[in-house]
Amino acid sequence: MGDDLFASIDALLERPRLVEDLPMPAERERLRKLGEYTQEELAAALKTRRETIVRWEAGTTQPRPPKREVYIRFLATLALRHGTVEPTEWLHRAQATGLVLSPPSSPADTAGAAEPAQPAATAEPAEARVSVSPAPAPAPVVPAAFGGQQDQAVELDRSPSGELVTEPPAPCVRCGRPTPYRSGGRPVHMGGRCTAVPASAPPAADTTVHRPAPQIPAPPAGAPHRSAPVAAPRPTGTSRPAAPSQPSRARKTPAKTATAAGPAGWEAAAAARFPSGPLAVVDTAADGRGLAAYLADGGPAPTAPGGRTLAEVVEWALETKLGQGRLHRHGKDGDALVVLTDAALAELGLPPMGRDEKTEFVPRLGRLPDSHKQVKALTKAGWLLTQRGLGPWARVYRTPEDGKRVCVQLCVPAWGALASGGWQIPDGLDAPALARLLGTYATRVLTPRGSTAVCGLELVTALRPPTRAVRTEAGWASGPVEGSRPKEAFDPAPPEVPDVHPLAEDREADGELVTEAWDWHRPFGENEQAAPYAVGLDVNMAFLAAAGRLTLPLSKPVHELSPAFDKKIPGSWLVDLSHVETDPLLPSPFTPDGSRPTGPAWYSTVKVAYAVELGAEVRPAEGWLRHESGPYLDPWHKRLRQAYLDTMAALGVPLDLAGHDPFAFLDAMAGLRQGDAAELAVLTAIKQTAKGTVGKFRERPRGHGYRPGQRWAALERPTWDPLMRALVIDTATVDFHRKLRKMAVETGLHAFAVLSDCAVFASPGPDAPDVLARPDGTLTTALRLGVSPGHVKFEGSRPMPEVLELLADGVNPGRHIKSGGRVSHDE
Repeated sequence: MGDDLFASIDALLERPRLVEDLPMPAERERLRKLGEYTQEELAAALKTRRETIVRWEAGTTQPRPPKREVYIRFLATLALRHGTVEPTEWLHRAQATGLVLSPPSSPADTAGAAEPAQPAATAEPAEARVSVSPAPAPAPVVPAAFGGQQDQAVELDRSPSGELVTEPPAPCVRCGRPTPYRSGGRPVHMGGRCTAVPASAPPAADTTVHRPAPQIPAPPAGAPHRSAPVAAPRPTGTSRPAAPSQPSRARKTPAKTATAAGPAGWEAAAAARFPSGPLAVVDTAADGRGLAAYLADGGPAPTAPGGRTLAEVVEWALETKLGQGRLHRHGKDGDALVVLTDAALAELGLPPMGRDEKTEFVPRLGRLPDSHKQVKALTKAGWLLTQRGLGPWARVYRTPEDGKRVCVQLCVPAWGALASGGWQIPDGLDAPALARLLGTYATRVLTPRGSTAVCGLELVTALRPPTRAVRTEAGWASGPVEGSRPKEAFDPAPPEVPDVHPLAEDREADGELVTEAWDWHRPFGENEQAAPYAVGLDVNMAFLAAAGRLTLPLSKPVHELSPAFDKKIPGSWLVDLSHVETDPLLPSPFTPDGSRPTGPAWYSTVKVAYAVELGAEVRPAEGWLRHESGPYLDPWHKRLRQAYLDTMAALGVPLDLAGHDPFAFLDAMAGLRQGDAAELAVLTAIKQTAKGTVGKFRERPRGHGYRPGQRWAALERPTWDPLMRALVIDTATVDFHRKLRKMAVETGLHAFAVLSDCAVFASPGPDAPDVLARPDGTLTTALRLGVSPGHVKFEGSRPMPEVLELLADGVNPGRHIKSGGRVSHDE
């Protein structure tokens, strides 16, 4: 059993990385166009379909032998004629393995280049002799068992079904390293990937191999000749490095250039890979015949989906090159999204939503049965569905080829995809308008792929991918990305988990880290009760503002007894904060209900640090600490902040409006309801994305069949960490408490009620300036009016007699402050 496992893993490690001998997809298309060859011409020469060439150039599939070698020769020949704009390892490899002739380097060769290069322009016999330049690296010694000849690619033994035969690893007859593969029963590595022997080894006896010649069509008659570049003669007597170092230099130079240029390079490359944008809304054509599609800008797609099956729509999405470029240089490109309108749903033979399980989509089940004809058609076409099946948000994918993911996301609004989960799509939108709405969200945030909370969590990992490719002596390996959480999930500390978590079973009754937003109010003072109004002020995107540059855990918790407190270490601390003195007219920052702590309890680093800031001496009894940390959510904060500001500007509330004219800002916020309905929907989605992401860090089990103490699916996510949620909420609470303290000092007003990020004050007038005015008539900056996350806006006002009635009933006035007066409608 053990030998079989070793053999299997050796076989996996020895599998050739086929993508390394091909240029990037965008370069493939560029070279073909420079050669003035059409996809149809290339497909005919390679005896394949045009759609196959489309997929090769899009990178959705990769060519396989024997067409792969011919395709490489085609591209490499064009690269030698016209030059290549990316690292040229693939070109060096193609030349070294004889897939392309080297360019002429002598005057005679140059003179003979007046006619088109024969290998790429004219047909050759089926078996052509291709002269292979000796490889620059020292050649390995080839035993006599192989005829004393170096062959870069040997024919490996295969089973009758075509699979490679593997046996217990044995020393390769060419290099001596262990290999599980056999050729003629002898151990040998595949693909010529043998370790070179010392330079004193004799050269190979023969460097000529027989290969089928690619039948590449000649350029059109009369087309201008494109000669191969002429290599400059090397001066004699120079000490230029040997040839093996040249690919390394060619690889390093572009890497430094890309680093200096920042993300612009790979962002531009991503845009070139997905010229049609991130998504399309598929509807029926205007004449009622067939389907039509609209892209993210609302314009029609260049081609319409053909056929009447979902499988054909998925294929169309790939051929149209829908998708979104990666948001991080080590991240992954976003999958294409196809939204099906009600009319398209009917055209494709998919059922409407209802209760009949045989003829309708039943929300209770959440998916179509696998026996449905469209699900069968997907399976027959080679597509797979995730465990969620074909439902409101479906993921259709194909088994990856050569490590390249092929996936399309589906969204079905008729099945409730956009009716909940943070989405508030206006009624009556046609397909172009819906495409523009979702395209705006995709451009500013991320291509939708579920609820707004799901999108927010996907945005976190898109901006902070856990791993990256690392080159080692043995080849490429997976390595961590600095500042990201590990790819493997780990459990948090027992005090941090919710009561249904398995780690909570042996926890003491008061041993939980309780972190929630404020829900607090207090009795009126005499002066406050005499005020005519109560005015509410709300913090914009409070949780988002708190996440910027916030130090968050990146490693497992470590339990320590009597640790010395360090505000730079995120974690949970068992400490007594009941002696910390705070303003009795304001809520305590250490409890969700604003009451004063009564004894030792678990607190996050943020709250303990705030107690120290207030002058308290803290002596933690225990701690669950993370010694690896960083601003994990900072990129997420920056992207969502900019998305929020861009959307508010589109609605007529620019970032600097409140600084220039606070009253114009208040008027603009009061009239926000009259803004563009689609932009308002995007604004709501962005706000819900921020809130939902924080909630996902501590997502509880869902479903009626769950039993307390069992693990649930969310626990296996690397981002499931209740401490991250606690640190974000506690930071928002502490920041708000600082502002309320400063507000009391500058204006003499204390909030008498707080609900999450909304504070309610007794006011002489019904507007925000009545609360924010200092004695000298200027507006305080403790709670700064403005649209920026962390600044405040007018939430609403009510006459004081109505507020007194709410307080008499034990109701927090902050819950109903928007019911009267001039109200901001951006929530």
